[in-house]
Amino acid sequence: MELTTIAKPYANAIFEIAEQTKSHSDWKGVLEAGAQLANDASMQAFIASPSTTSENKAQAVAALFKSILGRALSKQENAFVALLLDNGRIDALPSMLELFDLMSNLSSDAKAFHVLSAYKLSAAEEKQIVSDLSDKYNTTVSIDTQIDENLVGGVVIKEGDKVIDLSIKARVDELGSRLSIN
Repeated sequence: MELTTIAKPYANAIFEIAEQTKSHSDWKGVLEAGAQLANDASMQAFIASPSTTSENKAQAVAALFKSILGRALSKQENAFVALLLDNGRIDALPSMLELFDLMSNLSSDAKAFHVLSAYKLSAAEEKQIVSDLSDKYNTTVSIDTQIDENLVGGVVIKEGDKVIDLSIKARVDELGSRLSIN
């Protein structure tokens, strides 16, 4: 059976969970890490090995996900990975990622934002921006970030012709214009 056919119900289920819990970026990270593991030859050999117990496989895979993601898997994510291991579907993870990305891009209410920052944003800061924008616009949000050293501090968030300027430069310019008027 073709991997895309196998991957489709899993990708649909994950996308539905991500929509309900507003956790697209978390699930995308899990799928990216999983695709990376699925494409690794030594990992394929380890998972296919009949001499390794399923418990040992699950522990090793969970540790690898934690290492790649920089965090432990959530209860739902862990259950998903365990299901894939039990059903021998780890090799379908790259196809699941591809389908998940396709569904995310086709999601009609999704918004993509461009974020300019004075410095490299941490994963936690990016996640907070995504969360805040998702709450504000009540939709799925994705961001791409770029460094602009002219900002001094803060961020500028753009979506199409809309701009949310939370930079220190904008605050100083606003203060300057107010002072020159009076």
